[in-house]
Amino acid sequence: MKNRITTLLFDFDGTLIDTNELIIQSFLYTLNAYYPGRYSRGDVLIFNGPPLIDTFASIDPERAEEMTAKYRAYNIQQHDALVKEFPGVYDTIKMLKEHRFKLGIVSTKMKGTIMKGMKLAKLEPFFDVVVALDDVKKAKPDPEPVQKALRLLGSKPEEAIMIGDNYHDIEAGKNAGTLSAGVAWSAKGRAFLEQYNPDFMLETMPDLAEIVGVHVK
Repeated sequence: MKNRITTLLFDFDGTLIDTNELIIQSFLYTLNAYYPGRYSRGDVLIFNGPPLIDTFASIDPERAEEMTAKYRAYNIQQHDALVKEFPGVYDTIKMLKEHRFKLGIVSTKMKGTIMKGMKLAKLEPFFDVVVALDDVKKAKPDPEPVQKALRLLGSKPEEAIMIGDNYHDIEAGKNAGTLSAGVAWSAKGRAFLEQYNPDFMLETMPDLAEIVGVHVK
């Protein structure tokens, strides 16, 4: 790789921990309370990624805040029961930290929920920075969250990769001047992410270690 990569920025949901079922169930619970029987599992997949308030405002602007609160209450209540680990994530992140990469999380989730997930997955010790929705004025794909993480880490865009499971992550990286990587385990599928031309596509998290020159044992 031409530029030495020192910094790795990760989306959280669907990238570092498998919250796909939690998110689907949270949307179905919320939407069925207002529109019984209207939404199926397939219908709510498109809602995964943007800030909740934006999603619910697109459905019902007058009740968006109420719906967001209902979603979050259910999501927190069911969090530990429905969240799962992705294979290879913990070991790869631990190894990257041991090789002194600067690691950050850039998410459209609220910080309290991110920290809950990090604790559950035992990822807390490895991350230097967490930039959540409540830390910025504009969410991904705006470059602000990525730029803030880079600033806090003392890193330049050209030495960083933004990694995620949604187009918001790829575009946020591009908009901020970093490299980008999609994850093939995205709930939306590899083909969906490839439309946004990420610099890399990870089949599994250990692929990232190989990309940055850390050889998996």
